[in-house]
Amino acid sequence: MGLLTNRVERNEIKPGDHIYTYRAVFAYSHHDPTFPQSTCPTFPDCGFRQPNSGVVLSCLDCFLRNGSLYCFEYGVTPSVFLAKVRGGTCTTAASDPLETVIHRAMYLLQNGFGNYDIFENNCEDFALYCKTGLLILDNLGIGRSGQASSMIGAPLAALLSSPLKLLMPSPIGVATVTAGMYCMTRYATDIGIRTDVIKVAVEDLAVNLGWAGRPDEAAEENEASNRQVVAL
Repeated sequence: MGLLTNRVERNEIKPGDHIYTYRAVFAYSHHDPTFPQSTCPTFPDCGFRQPNSGVVLSCLDCFLRNGSLYCFEYGVTPSVFLAKVRGGTCTTAASDPLETVIHRAMYLLQNGFGNYDIFENNCEDFALYCKTGLLILDNLGIGRSGQASSMIGAPLAALLSSPLKLLMPSPIGVATVTAGMYCMTRYATDIGIRTDVIKVAVEDLAVNLGWAGRPDEAAEENEASNRQVVAL
């Protein structure tokens, strides 16, 4: 993996890695954690899912759909984080040990991960939780996903920099300020930087996220869910 791209070959990934691939001509990325197939002998089939669960077991081929393979980075420095212009590729937060990551993924495969939401509880949020165990205290607004933060941050930076056009005659100056605001918005919403996050045991997720008592709603929402655990 390099500074400009996190692309890797299949033989470079290992169980517990957070992988992703791009969909719709790089319009968005799809994220998931990996685990060794030998740790899940009771769920041998690609496409397996528990009833009313938004988490699906997948093989690597079905996950990629002929796309390229990328590996999400954890514990990067602020300079590396800001250098990667596109969100959803890395975080300053550190990853937990392999055994913990796999335990979370297996538990959520059996019990689900709440209602899917493109901004607050998407596939990247799922992978980030499996790797770090971190949840945001205020579940209103942007979730853990760096990709979602970028989707909000870009138009927000453009909006905030609009008044500067009256003060800066140079388009280059306006573009520089806009890019700076975008980067700082991404950095401020990174799960490794935010102060409104807590470590939550996977067994306590239903209580912390208010999933209990809404099985019908969860079932309807999760039919369109796009969160997977990838077996290697």
